[in-house]
Amino acid sequence: AYGRIARLLDGAVTAGKLVSDSGEVLLGKDVIVIAEELEKIPQKYWRDLRIKDGERLEQTIGRIIDELEQSVTQVQQRIEDKIDRLKKGDELPPGVIKMVKVYVAIKRKLQVGDKMAGRHGNKGVISRILPEEDLPYLPDGTPVDVVLNPLGVPSRMNVGQILEVHLGWAALGLGQAIGRMVEDNTQAKSVRKMLREVYSDEDSLGLVDSLSDDDVVR
Repeated sequence: AYGRIARLLDGAVTAGKLVSDSGEVLLGKDVIVIAEELEKIPQKYWRDLRIKDGERLEQTIGRIIDELEQSVTQVQQRIEDKIDRLKKGDELPPGVIKMVKVYVAIKRKLQVGDKMAGRHGNKGVISRILPEEDLPYLPDGTPVDVVLNPLGVPSRMNVGQILEVHLGWAALGLGQAIGRMVEDNTQAKSVRKMLREVYSDEDSLGLVDSLSDDDVVR
């Protein structure tokens, strides 16, 4: 916030002296304000700075400082409340010296009626749970994990969900291709060449080039 104020005041002309509490003149009258020099002055005096023909600028600076002080006060209040809660401790029933609470996370199997959510605001309720042999499968016989209702995607214009599916397929195919090359004891040069064909951005290419042969096939 004070950096923004310094940029706003940079080049303005003072309408009066800026004096500290001890009587020291921090900034003279009719002086062009320079942001670098202003930052050397204690920030608590910035509100008292008067600018020639700068009523709107002074109001803007005052508003920025007010908002900053309000935010600082809110943060300090939250911190003080947390400290008070820690110092106060828990209110225990009569005769109880110390109370220990243990929270245990339990993994549960999905059931019909449970709600699932993705990373793109997509959510839905499980309607059926089938054994693997009854699920749709890929050409290689791998059963799918989840079948989504296709009507739930276009009606919500959820492009991110579709993009994630495509990227997931691409990542799976790339991982399988690299896995086959490693299992076939393919030379690192061939693996590196394939990676350079897949990744086109400079950062990824730089990472591929920086890897040693052992890291590439690993």
